[in-house]
Amino acid sequence: MMTDDTAALTAQIRTRVAALGFELVDLRRRGTARRVVLQVRVDRADAEPGHGITVDECATVSRTLEAWIDEEGLLGPKYVLEVSSPGIERPIRWREHWERFTGRDVHVRVAGRPRLRATIVGLVQGSDAVILRPADGSEEITVEIGEVRDATLAVDWSRIEGSTEGRTGN
Repeated sequence: MMTDDTAALTAQIRTRVAALGFELVDLRRRGTARRVVLQVRVDRADAEPGHGITVDECATVSRTLEAWIDEEGLLGPKYVLEVSSPGIERPIRWREHWERFTGRDVHVRVAGRPRLRATIVGLVQGSDAVILRPADGSEEITVEIGEVRDATLAVDWSRIEGSTEGRTGN
């Protein structure tokens, strides 16, 4: 769950990242009060596997955010800013992610339940709940997005060209 400070920081960073033409995919604030570690994952809004944000674009986002953080003194004098792509197992954090990836498989950790692989069926109209169809064939479940501790897109390696060549099964 996000604190109000983290929610406000997320909104501000989302605005700055969008102004650069990118999408904020994930933001995690870790570390200590003396040395905050801010992990920012960004991508192109229209990204497809293999055609996402580049290292140079991550560097541009990093420089822009760093200048703003320093100017505002938001994280103190000692902090670590990590800007990266979301990777192939992209985090699913906010309602718009759940909507965008309806029909896709995800790995989900929900409070009080074991981690599961499921298909996003859709969102419950008028609420912040998502309907998931577990891959094991069990009954669909409805989960409040706020109860989700972690969710990432599940990779279907059989659909990725050449993914089985040279793999050892680890």
